[in-house]
Amino acid sequence: MERALIVHEESHSTEPLLREAATLAAGVDAELVILSLVTPEELDQDLETLETIADIEHTDYGADTVLQSAVVAAKDHAADVIGDVDVEYTAVASIADDGAARTIVETAVQNDCDHVFLAGRKRSPTGKVLFGDVAQSVLLNFEGRVTVELS
Repeated sequence: MERALIVHEESHSTEPLLREAATLAAGVDAELVILSLVTPEELDQDLETLETIADIEHTDYGADTVLQSAVVAAKDHAADVIGDVDVEYTAVASIADDGAARTIVETAVQNDCDHVFLAGRKRSPTGKVLFGDVAQSVLLNFEGRVTVELS
């Protein structure tokens, strides 16, 4: 592993996976790319809020502002969770216009990642075998290794 991508979610349930990915990356002197996915719905909601602020401040905010905010949030969360791990990491954000799985794979390829870490969703034992749609699609379409943590 030279560079790994992990999908960032600000929840306590994904912190163990972030910590594990960082520890593994540090152990093989690899870099970690932390991807913050912004759904089109989240983008619209954030842009609506920013529009209100822009009207008050007489400024202009756009999608770049939302993405920059997502990067800052991912960096701050990573600093809290893996700040004590000796690993180099960067944060990136993307809008999942074409779906989460496609955005994850494209971002991994763009950043020359050879490993992807994903958090699975809580499912029944049978559902765990089948994975989720996103995890399954990443597994089928990413050319490198994929680690899916099922809870």
